[in-house]
Amino acid sequence: MPWSQVYDPFGNSVYSTIAAAVPVLTLLILIASGKVQAHVAALIALAVALAIAVLVFTMPAGLAVRAAVLGAVTGLFPIGWIILNVIFLYRLTVETGWFDTLQKSVGGITPDRRLQLLLIAFCFGAFFEGASGFGTPVAVTAAILMGLGFSPLAAAGLSLIANTAPVAYGALGAPIAGLASVTGIDPFLLGAMVGRILPLFSLIVPFWLIGAFAGWRGMMQIFPAILVCGLSFALAQFVMSNYHGPYLVDVVASIFSMLCLIGFLKVWQPAEIWTSPALRSRDASAATMPPRPPETAPASREDTIRAWIPWGILCICAFVWGTTTFKTWVNGFFNPAFPIGGLHNLVQKVAPVVAAPATEGAVLSFNILTMTGTGILLAAVLSGIVMRFSPLRLVAAYGETIWVVRKSLITIAAMLAIGTLTRYSGVDATLGLAFAHTGFLYPLFGTMLGWLGVALTGSDTASNVLFGGLQKITAEQLGLPPVLMAAANSAGGVMGKMIDAQSIVVASTATNWFGHEGTILRFVFKHSVMLALLVGIVVMLIAYVPPFTGLVVQ
Repeated sequence: MPWSQVYDPFGNSVYSTIAAAVPVLTLLILIASGKVQAHVAALIALAVALAIAVLVFTMPAGLAVRAAVLGAVTGLFPIGWIILNVIFLYRLTVETGWFDTLQKSVGGITPDRRLQLLLIAFCFGAFFEGASGFGTPVAVTAAILMGLGFSPLAAAGLSLIANTAPVAYGALGAPIAGLASVTGIDPFLLGAMVGRILPLFSLIVPFWLIGAFAGWRGMMQIFPAILVCGLSFALAQFVMSNYHGPYLVDVVASIFSMLCLIGFLKVWQPAEIWTSPALRSRDASAATMPPRPPETAPASREDTIRAWIPWGILCICAFVWGTTTFKTWVNGFFNPAFPIGGLHNLVQKVAPVVAAPATEGAVLSFNILTMTGTGILLAAVLSGIVMRFSPLRLVAAYGETIWVVRKSLITIAAMLAIGTLTRYSGVDATLGLAFAHTGFLYPLFGTMLGWLGVALTGSDTASNVLFGGLQKITAEQLGLPPVLMAAANSAGGVMGKMIDAQSIVVASTATNWFGHEGTILRFVFKHSVMLALLVGIVVMLIAYVPPFTGLVVQ
C-alpha cells in the first residue's frame, strides 16, 4: 500500500513550511559558519532531514532510509564519478608539466586577468556545461584558473558565477528534456521560451563576472571585449534555441563566443593590463597562494599544441558521451536498472502537487558506460598514454586522486541523499506550495522556486523535474502561460547553481582549498540572489507588461 505524501503536517502552512526548510537551513548555516567541514555539515543536515521526514512529515522510516541511500548512490554516480575523473586528468597534466604550458598558451592570447576570465570561466566553461554539465565546467575552469595563479577564492567563486547563463541547456539540453517530461510541453517550445529569457543574462553575466573580480573601473576598461563576448553568446543562444532546438545551444554559443572574442583581441587590447590574479576586494585566500615562479620564455607552438591535447580529447569524449545517439546505442545492450525494493512505487504524490494521485518510481539506472564520468575517465587514460605514463603509475595516480577527493565525495553523496529524501518525503513540495500562494507575484516567486530547487538539488534538471509540474498547474490556475512559468523554473534555476553545496564542494576540490566552502558560499550568495531576482523581474514583465508579453512562445 503506497504511503501518501503529507504537505501540511501541522495544519498550518507557515509552520509546515518552516519545518520543511529546517534541513536546508541547517546545511547552509553550518557551511556558512566556516567552523564545520562541508562533509560533516552535510551528514548532520542529512540526519536532520531524516528526522523531519519521519517525525514531522510522517514518512515511514524504511522509506526514508531507502530514499536517502538512493540519493547517496546517485550522488556518487554520476556526479562524484565526473569530479573524480576530471581531477584525475588535471593531476596528470600537472605532473607532466603540460598544464603549465597550457597556462602559458592562455597567457599568450592575453596576459590580462579579466580577459582570461572571459575566455576560461565563461566561454570554455559554457562549452563543458553544454557538452557534459553536472559539475564538469566548474571543476575544469576552477582548476585552470588556479593554475594560472588566481587566488583560490577568485578561481572558485568566479567559476561559479560564470556557470549560470548556460546551465539551462547543459548536458546537451538535459534540463529542457526533463522539464518536457513532467509538463507535457514540447521541448522545442520550452527551449525557445528559455531562449527568450536567458540571452539578456548571457549578456549581463560577463559584465557581472568581471565586475565581481575587478570592480566597476576594471570592468569598464575592457567594456568592448565583454560586450563582444556576451553579445555573441547571447545571439547564438537565442538563434539556436529558437530556430534549431535545445540540444546544442551551449556548444555552438560557446564556440562562437570564444572565436569572436579571440578574433577581437587580435585587433584590440586594453590600455591597462590587469595582472593581479586576486579579487579586487580583500581576499584572504590570496595570502595562502604559493609564490609565483619567475616568468619563463613562452612555450613553443609544438609544446602548446601538445599541452591542449588532453583537453581536446576530453572535449571530444564529453561531447560523444553527451549525444543521444551514443547513449541510445550503448544502453541498447547494457543498461542495468535496479528497482529499489521497499521504495519503488510506494510513495504517492497527491493534490495539489499533481492533478491525480501518482506513485513515485524508484529505479537506480546504473548505466555506467554512458555516464559522462566514464567518458572523462577514458579521456584521462588516453591522455595518460599520450603523456607516456606507465600503467602502474596511472593506477597509483588514480588511487592518490581518490584520497584527495574523498571528503568531497562524501559531501556530494550526502547532499544528493538530502535532495532525494526531500523529493520522496514531499518536503520539496511543501516549500513549492508556499511559493505558489503568492498570487499576482507568482511569476517572481515561481522563478525563485526554480532557484530554490537548484540550490537544494544542485541540478537544473532535478529542479525542473521536481517543480515543473507544479509550475504548470499553478500557472493554469492563475491564468498565466504554462510555457512561461515552466521556462521560468529553469531560467531562475540557473542562478541557484552557484550556491548549491555540490557545486561549492566541486569548486573547493578543484582549487585544493578544502575546508573553505563557507567562504566560497558567502562570496557567491549575494550574486546568486540578485541575479535570480532580476530573472524574476524579467519574467514578471513578460507575464504582464506589453510589449514584453509578445515574447511568450505560442
